[in-house]
Amino acid sequence: MSAVQKSKYADDTLIIITYDEFGGRFDHVAPPMIDQWGPGARVPAIFIGPMVKKGYIDHTQYETTSILGLIEERFELKPLSTRDAQANPLTNIFVRK
Repeated sequence: MSAVQKSKYADDTLIIITYDEFGGRFDHVAPPMIDQWGPGARVPAIFIGPMVKKGYIDHTQYETTSILGLIEERFELKPLSTRDAQANPLTNIFVRK
C-alpha cells in the first residue's frame, strides 16, 4: 500500500478490496435474481484512493460486474455483456469535482 501511495501514480489510483462469497449464502439479505446465471451476490468492498469519499457507505445495489461497469464507464469502453451493461458502475463512491 505504501508503495502505491509513494508512487507518481498515487493521485490517479483506485484500489478495490473485495471478495465474492458466491451468491449471498451468508448474507442477511437475500441476493437479487438478475439473469440466467442466477442471483447477484452482494459484494462487500473497500475503496481506497484520493478521489473516494471519506467514510462513505453506499446503499446502492451493486454486484461483481459493477467493478467492470466502472472500468467501462471510466475508459469509455463498450460493455462486454448485458450483465455489466445493466450493473450500476460504482460512481457514487467518488468525490465530485
